[in-house]
Amino acid sequence: VVLCFLSRTLQLARHSSSPLGRQFCSTSTNKPVLTLFTKKPCPLCDEAKEALQPFKRRFILQEVDITLPENSAWNDKYKYDIPVFHLNGKFLMKHRVDIEKFEDQLVKMELQNGENQ
Repeated sequence: VVLCFLSRTLQLARHSSSPLGRQFCSTSTNKPVLTLFTKKPCPLCDEAKEALQPFKRRFILQEVDITLPENSAWNDKYKYDIPVFHLNGKFLMKHRVDIEKFEDQLVKMELQNGENQ
C-alpha cells in the first residue's frame, strides 16, 4: 500500500516500496495544494468546487472535514465561515471562490515551480 498524502508538508511516498507510487507522488507534489475546509452538507462548498473545475488539473484538492474530532481546532476557527480555502498552507479565501485571486496565486506558484526545476 502506498501512502501518499499529496501535500508538501507530508510526503510519505519516498518511503514507499513501489517505484510507481514514488513517481506518481513526486510529480504530483509539484502542483499547488488547495485545501478546502468543509463539512457535510455544505452547498456553498459544492458551488465553490464547481467554480474551480476549469482549474482542476493545475492543483491538488485536499478536503478537510472540520466536524471530525481530529479537526476540532479548524472547527473552532472556521465553523461559521466555510468554505475556507488555503493554498499551500496559507489562507487564501472564504465563503465564495474569488476566481481572479485564485488564478493570480496559482500562476505565481506555477512560475515559482518552473524556476525551481
